Amino acid sequence: MVYCSIMLQNERVLNLVEVVAGEVRRHRKARKMSAQQLADACTALGVEMQRGVLANLEIGRRESLDVTELVALAQALGVPAISLLFPVGDVATVSPTPGVVVDTWDALAAFTGETALSELPPSDSPRARLEAFRRHAVAVEAALASERLARDRRRLATVNLDPAEHERLGQVAAQYERLAFEDTLALRDLRVRMRDLGLEPPVLPARLAHVDDGIAPEASGA
Repeated sequence: MVYCSIMLQNERVLNLVEVVAGEVRRHRKARKMSAQQLADACTALGVEMQRGVLANLEIGRRESLDVTELVALAQALGVPAISLLFPVGDVATVSPTPGVVVDTWDALAAFTGETALSELPPSDSPRARLEAFRRHAVAVEAALASERLARDRRRLATVNLDPAEHERLGQVAAQYERLAFEDTLALRDLRVRMRDLGLEPPVLPARLAHVDDGIAPEASGA
């Protein structure tokens, strides 16, 4: 849940543009970049930016910032764009909308859709889409890890010449291979469910390209 409070009359909390300005300045100085160098880097990325425009941002003379400018600044500085908006650990609270003060972590969680809900969201909601892709990312990591462990355990069993140890390691390898198979099935089922919801799952790493094998053409989009 995101906890908000109304800003007190004398309380001064940075709005999002001011937060971005401070983070841009901090990261720029940490990288020993001049304002001109950062402006040139943004221009090289296809987002034209003059040194004066950047200077006005850093000293608080700009009241708004284009999304394309935010993304270009983040890429030029080598940081995630969201860390410029919500610098968790560096800024305690932000004001995402006028008159509202929010803990920076809560603001970030709300922005990315990670805020906990008391009940599952409707399957066609934006929140459900985000959760599906997060689950997919975790499932891919799990499948890669279990596949690697199973392969390594099988290799250990293969190269061991002691008959008893070879048999023991073979049994261990078989257990890991079963886990890898289960993780593969879980990932495959998740991708089928995503397609049933009208979502196109991300491209799989080469080592997991076999996961979609066996999915019916109408489900895989073939």
